[in-house]
Amino acid sequence: MFDLLYQNINRHVDISTDEFRQFTELFKLCRFQKNDLVLKEGSYCLFEGFVLNGCFKVYYLNEKGWEQTLYFAVEGWWITDIDSLVNNVPSILNIEALEDSEVLMISKEDKEHLYKTILWVEKLFRMMNQRSSIALQRRILSLTGKTADKRYLEFLEKYPGLEQRLTQQQVASYLGITHEFLSKIRKKMTLGK
Repeated sequence: MFDLLYQNINRHVDISTDEFRQFTELFKLCRFQKNDLVLKEGSYCLFEGFVLNGCFKVYYLNEKGWEQTLYFAVEGWWITDIDSLVNNVPSILNIEALEDSEVLMISKEDKEHLYKTILWVEKLFRMMNQRSSIALQRRILSLTGKTADKRYLEFLEKYPGLEQRLTQQQVASYLGITHEFLSKIRKKMTLGK
């Protein structure tokens, strides 16, 4: 069950199996069914979760009430609302299971405990936060400076095979366009124009 998490961590820091066992003792396996809300806007985020299997969308509702998807989290990705978790403020995000899913969850308190008891944990999460910040910066630059066609190609590259697991509406929400416009982009690409 923890193999995927071990591989993910080992990309950032070298750890022994004993250290990994100690690290994972505080994680809890949670199962979610399709359409379950793991986090609802207005509530407080008290966890970080590592996706073992399944798919989640992390989104908010804009002023017009339309969904704007920030990212999808699939196997090997983490889910949380870092602003709510760190600053203890109500979340503006929703995290919804798009498939039946399994997640290893750790509470804020247990993570703080790990910071104090295992030296490499702070390094691990610092490195992961840096990568997350880079991804967020690239996402902002893409949304503000690239055409929808280019954003769609980036989506396909970033999430290989995910398009088959999502609805056209979900992909369009991520791209910041309507599903009708996404249909036009797909058609144009199919025709090779």
